Amino acid sequence: MAEKSPDSSGSVDQCPALSPEQRMQSPGNGASKWVRLNVGGTYFLTTRQTLCRDSKSFLYRLCQADPDLDSDKDETGAYLIDRDPTYFGPVLNYLRHGKLVLNRGLAEEGVLEEAEFYNIPSLIKLIKDKIRERACKTVQLPIKHVYRVLQCQEEELTQMVSTMSDGWKFEQLVSIGSSYNYGNEDQAEFLCVVSKELHNQSYGTSSEPSEKAKVSIPELQQKCISSTS
Repeated sequence: MAEKSPDSSGSVDQCPALSPEQRMQSPGNGASKWVRLNVGGTYFLTTRQTLCRDSKSFLYRLCQADPDLDSDKDETGAYLIDRDPTYFGPVLNYLRHGKLVLNRGLAEEGVLEEAEFYNIPSLIKLIKDKIRERACKTVQLPIKHVYRVLQCQEEELTQMVSTMSDGWKFEQLVSIGSSYNYGNEDQAEFLCVVSKELHNQSYGTSSEPSEKAKVSIPELQQKCISSTS
């Protein structure tokens, strides 16, 4: 609090109150190093040293009052930046400690967009490397298949194969002989093996094969040979 001293007339002089913006710029209190940013309606408070970490960046030019940079301020004195504040947070933290930290639900591609806007080459390279690394891991993962074995008669075979959907593909057809129904002709019976790619997903309830459907194709052929011999 400012001190009061009586003058010769007995009145008391008071130090004029400073606005928040004036206090931020006052050289005596060491607060001039702080910068306030209004990014898409969200306020961020950081230091000039942090924003000036990369001399090629938009934020460095902002702190240097670059005359070629059209920058406005709001009523609180904060620099106005029309960008997504959700993805600005990781950019600002990178400038603070040099590490890319993403909260759950944030995509690396979103941070890359902001890094390119603010022109931070080291962050751009880091994110692109991470995206490439992630893509390589996805490509190298083995494709999993689930197999099912369906039993049908000859007259049902064409309809069953033509109506397969939801990613199921025909793999193999194995004849298991014929069945005799009283009053009807013999009907040839088949085992139809179909498969579906799981695309790196875990076995879910909809694609989980039954124990009977988990029989491998070579094992199935052997069983069929034994049953017809």
